[in-house]
Amino acid sequence: MRPLKVIAPTAAAALLVTMAGCGSSDDTETASASGGSSDVNLAFIQGVIGDNFYISMECGVRAAAEENGVEVSVQGPQKWDPALQQPIVSSVVATNPDAILIAPNDVSALQRPLEEAASDSEIVLVDTTVEDPSIAASEIASDNVGGGAAAFEAIQELAPEGGKVLVIDNQPGISTSDDRVKGFEEAVAEDSNFEYVGVEYAQNAPATAAEIVTSTLQRDPDLAAIFATNIFSAEGAATGIEQAGATGEVQVVGFDAGPAQVEALEDGTVQAIIAQQPYDIGYQGVEQALAAINGEATEAKIQTGFSILTVDDLATDEGQAALYASSC
Repeated sequence: MRPLKVIAPTAAAALLVTMAGCGSSDDTETASASGGSSDVNLAFIQGVIGDNFYISMECGVRAAAEENGVEVSVQGPQKWDPALQQPIVSSVVATNPDAILIAPNDVSALQRPLEEAASDSEIVLVDTTVEDPSIAASEIASDNVGGGAAAFEAIQELAPEGGKVLVIDNQPGISTSDDRVKGFEEAVAEDSNFEYVGVEYAQNAPATAAEIVTSTLQRDPDLAAIFATNIFSAEGAATGIEQAGATGEVQVVGFDAGPAQVEALEDGTVQAIIAQQPYDIGYQGVEQALAAINGEATEAKIQTGFSILTVDDLATDEGQAALYASSC
């Protein structure tokens, strides 16, 4: 069994904490932004509520908040939609929190609302960003360019002889997945054994992803691998491969490590997944917010790393620790 591969971030990261357990420490120091006062209020606005990635991030947020003796509220839209997230931002701003941790749904649409919020609250961007992140005390996210490169590294291991590769993304304009595509493209360009046939957008629709794959296989029947940037793209890619009669011939690398992604790994829908460190992002987000509230120095940008998981890794302690939480 090959060892679990961990991809370190390419930028400096602050304190690293374990994802395992997603619980809070019993040692709850209250030295916080108000010299130990519980009057400090933080708000965490998720990219979408109920998603295991953001549940894991919430676990990190809650653990750090409890350790520092501060209050935190958690909200998020039902779908990944800036039109649904903007009213939540307005509602949160009306409560005048000391800091807002947020995963913006769109780099443009959330710029102005967060600029306005920054006049009264510290802003910490977690996971995603906006066009001008200078409004924030800190940006904390996966090194998504590195994540795309990690996806290509997984494909190199799955298809060592090389071949044609395709990317299926959700939609342009989402900072995280845009960077994943960029990292993948840059990595492919460095390996002459592989030919990049481009990126297609499935708009979170598995049926669209399936159509993309079947049409690509008609054009490029020797397609070797697909990088699917989210679970819907991976699900559709597997369907398209099956419909084209190419099961076992085309490798699929997915992204994230929630229950759906693990199930896809177990049933062979994908052959590898790239796990992020959402707990760590949330934990460090609170620490940066408290530093900003205290008037202390903050880190403008923190990037976290990845783990490449195959089905064999699920039996290891390291593999289990990389999986996302369903509850805190």
